[in-house]
Amino acid sequence: MSGHMRALRGWIGIGSYYPSVLTDSARFLGNEWRLFGFTRRLLSFPRSGFRTMPLMDYSLAISTCPNDTFMFHAILERRVDLRGLEFDITLCDIQELNLGMQAARYDFCKASSVAALRAAESYELCASGAAVGYGVGPLLLRRRDAPPLDGKARVLCPGESTTANALFRHFYPEGGEVSQVVFSDIMPALRDGRADYGVVIHEGRFTYSSFGLECVADLGTLWEERYAMPLPLGCVVANRRVPTETRQRFADVVRASVEYAYAHRQDTVSTMRRYAQELDDNALWAHVELYVNQWSVDLGDAGRQAFDRLNEVLR
Repeated sequence: MSGHMRALRGWIGIGSYYPSVLTDSARFLGNEWRLFGFTRRLLSFPRSGFRTMPLMDYSLAISTCPNDTFMFHAILERRVDLRGLEFDITLCDIQELNLGMQAARYDFCKASSVAALRAAESYELCASGAAVGYGVGPLLLRRRDAPPLDGKARVLCPGESTTANALFRHFYPEGGEVSQVVFSDIMPALRDGRADYGVVIHEGRFTYSSFGLECVADLGTLWEERYAMPLPLGCVVANRRVPTETRQRFADVVRASVEYAYAHRQDTVSTMRRYAQELDDNALWAHVELYVNQWSVDLGDAGRQAFDRLNEVLR
């Protein structure tokens, strides 16, 4: 195992958690969040509620995708004991998350698995909050009159440091001229003839047919067939500058939040709707069912082995 991988796995699975439910009297204050370059206002939290230890402020960044807002709903809405931690929360595109992590901008954040592996000297992997599974891979799509996928084809990927981009380059090393764009721009570009092929993530799996596009390959299926293990798409990481004891508490809080979401599914709907990209409730739940599973609660041995293999193959 590489030194990077040992560093990344340094605190997977530590600790236990003790979720508690906040009262309805919790109040909310304004804070900023950014989505695709725009700034909006996001709920932040007063210094009230559970106070079992001194409060400390930390930056936390996640994506707007339903799997993240589902898992982090209880943190966003203070439904669980935050164990003395206070968060300045940002929601943004996955590539912006990756770039923020690479710049050490965040104390805690969601990131693409490949990007997290590359940043293992600065960030550690949390055992909870990951997107790992079977049948979860990015899809390679094309417009119906696309030319052959060769060196001249125009291909769009959702970010240089995303797992999707790494998978495409791994399985299609000669696959066209690749440009990196925000994931939500890929399918419109294919539909409008501004690109030939695109690697889509998130809700693209559920909505590409409405754009008149065809699926060339499921990159997750290619991964599973070749390596016989689940695909780690994304994960939650903690900056090593954060004290170890605080990383422990954060790991407990994330697990408690995921457990709360499973136990109170309907309570999460309003949060998912708030940030979803034009998804109806059926698509929201399809997204959650696909990307949130037992490995989101705790990676366990199988999840750790999947990250080991990803590190060997794609990093």
